[in-house]
Amino acid sequence: MILCAGEALIDMLPRETSAGERAFAPYPGGAVFNTAVALGRLGAPAGLLSGISTDLFGEMLSAALAGARVKNMALRSGRPTTLAFVTLDGGQARYAFYDEGTAGRMLTPADLPPLPAGVAALFMGGISLMTEPCGSAYEALMRREAAARVTMLDPNIRPGFITDEAAYRARIGRMIAMADIVKLSDEDLRWLFGRGETSDLAREVLAMGARVVCVTEGAAGARALTPEAEVRVAARPVAVADTVGAGDTFNAGVLAALHRAGALTRAGVATLGAGALRAALDLGCRAAAVTVGRAGANPPWAHEL
Repeated sequence: MILCAGEALIDMLPRETSAGERAFAPYPGGAVFNTAVALGRLGAPAGLLSGISTDLFGEMLSAALAGARVKNMALRSGRPTTLAFVTLDGGQARYAFYDEGTAGRMLTPADLPPLPAGVAALFMGGISLMTEPCGSAYEALMRREAAARVTMLDPNIRPGFITDEAAYRARIGRMIAMADIVKLSDEDLRWLFGRGETSDLAREVLAMGARVVCVTEGAAGARALTPEAEVRVAARPVAVADTVGAGDTFNAGVLAALHRAGALTRAGVATLGAGALRAALDLGCRAAAVTVGRAGANPPWAHEL
């Protein structure tokens, strides 16, 4: 099983009523939640470890996990659900988060359960690494499990949500050093390291300890680097509805491809060749193209590809 550990929230997506009024509609979301759902829809064995409320939004999240055949390992509480109000600028999503005292945010290191033996890989990232106490909880989980399982990190950086930039940068640095696979958008890469050529910046991530670095570059496609290889895959042409969930779906495609290839082991990831990297990028880009072609985080099922 590929266990996704991190936030599950409600995206409040912009809509217009029949009377022309501005409104927001609730949809299950969150970067880590979206990756879990996308994995399940692609046919990979997936689970989610998160803090989920017992409120009506928490029930929506749980139902969406069940619908995607994702094992729900969430810790339930009566705290409220995190809400992310989304605005679109040329199809690009911008977020305003409401997260104080929520079921997801208040997860602590003491809440972490032992993981089942069948967990082959651990995926984490998103806003759950930016706040406390959940940020410390997920970092502790990665530290506890990194020696035994494949770990993948996607920081999915939201600068407007970061309250202590120095502490956040330090956490991401520690987690990159523990991760087997690190995925960053080109915007994330430059936020972390500043200006520079994409491949050169990605090699800085390799130097920090990652074995594989994937970089998504929007309409330009994606690339993957290891100490021995670099491959690129073009993006699929698509009429963009919005970009909500695109990177999360890409992550799922990469992990699902490695799972299908029998390469989702620490030894397998450490020895990935150009062919396996290209296949992983290809599935990630094809799946993400479907997601950006329709509104909201709505990843494809395997039969749609």
